[in-house]
Amino acid sequence: MGSLLSYSGLSTKIRAMQSKLMGESQYLEIAQMNSVPQVVAYLKKQPGFADLWADLDENSLHRGDIEKLLIHTIHQNFTKLYRFANPSQRTFMALYFKRYEISVMKDCLRKVFDQGHAQLDLSLFKEFFDRHSKLDIEKLTSSSSVEEFVNNLEGSEYYAPLKKLENDYHPQIFDYGMALDQYYFANIWSAKEKLFKKRDLEEITKAYGNKFDMLNLQWIYRSKKYYHMQPADIYALLIPMHYRLSREEISALVEAPDPEEFKKVLEGTYYKKRFPELAPEKLEEFYNLNLKNILEAEARKYPHSVIMIYSYFYHKEHEVDRLTTAIECVRYGLSPAETMDYIRRA
Repeated sequence: MGSLLSYSGLSTKIRAMQSKLMGESQYLEIAQMNSVPQVVAYLKKQPGFADLWADLDENSLHRGDIEKLLIHTIHQNFTKLYRFANPSQRTFMALYFKRYEISVMKDCLRKVFDQGHAQLDLSLFKEFFDRHSKLDIEKLTSSSSVEEFVNNLEGSEYYAPLKKLENDYHPQIFDYGMALDQYYFANIWSAKEKLFKKRDLEEITKAYGNKFDMLNLQWIYRSKKYYHMQPADIYALLIPMHYRLSREEISALVEAPDPEEFKKVLEGTYYKKRFPELAPEKLEEFYNLNLKNILEAEARKYPHSVIMIYSYFYHKEHEVDRLTTAIECVRYGLSPAETMDYIRRA
């Protein structure tokens, strides 16, 4: 009863917000449009954007502005739910929020590695980050070198995982991004038992456990097939935790000498037995579909648990990815059929 009472109000709010997410018919309409301003004008009339974008002038927006505005709708909806959540629900949201901090830090790192040629204006996000984050976005955005960027993180939880990369030989942007991701994933996995109990713990373990296993499978396969990396280097990329994949299976996949052996090892895993259609070349597609199905099924089954929050943010972020893809397709004049193909794969 406690879970039902604590989540009933938030679940009602999430269902109302979820009903405003874009549907297939709306994407079909966008796919037939002839210009980006036409897409923005259309979005301004949709339930999920009407209040947030009412005052925008679609004819004065550049591509980068639109992408940031789409991302900012995630921030705005996060803030709405955060205000509505109780302290225990806010604990999960604070943990989830770190992915937005990491996204911004990656944007800043791209600017640094581009040696000042890239422009980066995150002022639209300032109020949101001032409210939910201890990071100084202005200082990070103005960093002109990796050393300055890392030093500007001193005092934050992200300083140590990035600082230790200085001991590596010429770390690149990929190394910094991977260090941030690994820290975030390890942080979630190690904190879950302390933060969640009973049904919430079970749901978080299932959702993130599947996610981490599938990411590890993707990274192992890509590293071997496209980059021909040595096992020692592949191990360094992996999320150091296991759910349905055992340590022995991970080792066998990493040590597999060729794609055929990788495929043979994959055959014996839980994921191949559970999903017979799974193939190495379809791991990325399967990752998105599997996570989506898990979140949708668990949110329907347990609407009064933390998985409801996670599911909503996943679908909202997926909406932004799809709309960003759709706008790019319209911008380049792709046919409606091609546009829908890209949208469905986003």
